[in-house]
Amino acid sequence: MFTIDRKLFFVSRFRRIFFFDIHFMMFPTEKFALTEPQQAFFKRLFRKIFIEDWLMKLVALIITLALWLGVSGLRAPITTRLSNVVLQPRISNNMEITNTPVTEVALVVTGDSRKIDQIKPENLIVSFDLTDVEASDMIVHLTPENVNVDLPTGVRLEEIQPNKIAIKLETVEEREIPVKAELEGGLPENLEIFSQTVLPAKVRVRGPSSYIKSLDFVPTEKINLENQQSDFTAKQVSLNVSNPKATILDTAVDVVFRIGEKRIERIFLVPLKNEIADQKATVILYGPRSILENINPESLQVEMIKNETGNDSLQLNLPAEIQEQVEIRKLKIN
Repeated sequence: MFTIDRKLFFVSRFRRIFFFDIHFMMFPTEKFALTEPQQAFFKRLFRKIFIEDWLMKLVALIITLALWLGVSGLRAPITTRLSNVVLQPRISNNMEITNTPVTEVALVVTGDSRKIDQIKPENLIVSFDLTDVEASDMIVHLTPENVNVDLPTGVRLEEIQPNKIAIKLETVEEREIPVKAELEGGLPENLEIFSQTVLPAKVRVRGPSSYIKSLDFVPTEKINLENQQSDFTAKQVSLNVSNPKATILDTAVDVVFRIGEKRIERIFLVPLKNEIADQKATVILYGPRSILENINPESLQVEMIKNETGNDSLQLNLPAEIQEQVEIRKLKIN
């Protein structure tokens, strides 16, 4: 089978001999002053090229022309549409896209059919530059001139569909947000949580400014209180944020729980010390049920004292053994 180079060789030889013979026939031979041996040489050369094995040479010429036409036909440019190509904007580190823009587009391309057939749309990424754009709501026009896509040599991007997309671009902020412990399950009926302390109390959160400004607290994962009957610490509890575009920079906290007997309020009428017998004070105490139910009112003392400003004020004296466990909710002279 003949190659393109061999075809060009035969065409070149044919042109030289053909034009030589035409020239030879059009002009008198005496002007060339060719000797008889020279004339005999050219006649033999002409016969060898065009007459000997002419059938085989004709077949070779036909095959060569067919191959040339075939190759030229395959390289004829075509236009086609590539669907589901990933669209990826480039933004600066202090910006975030907060809406849900188009993530896939279709490309209309023109080029060699063989090269286009080798393109896999899932391997392509169409990118466009928003690194110098300020925070705003905008409509971005997509054209072959302002996007980047890696196409084979000889394949040209003609159109992008859709060619307009809506984008909301926001600045990114970082702020410390309080942490709130989320609980599940319950303590036994006679117990309650006296206090719960989150360590650290605040964590750093980075995200779009509108979300960060609306964030009052960061919740923890659920902490199970089932079967807890005394103080305990939940270690390395994970945190949750509802916005996928926000990032928690401190990912876990400890939560310390103080658990004790359920508390109640109890009212006492206590006579004022060193006053007339019928003058009494109302005292409301808050503390564990078993302690308050066992307090003898006579063990409580209320007296009038001078405060730091020199004014009279009431003071309740509790038994030493319950001072750290009982809270005074109210102290008032009747």
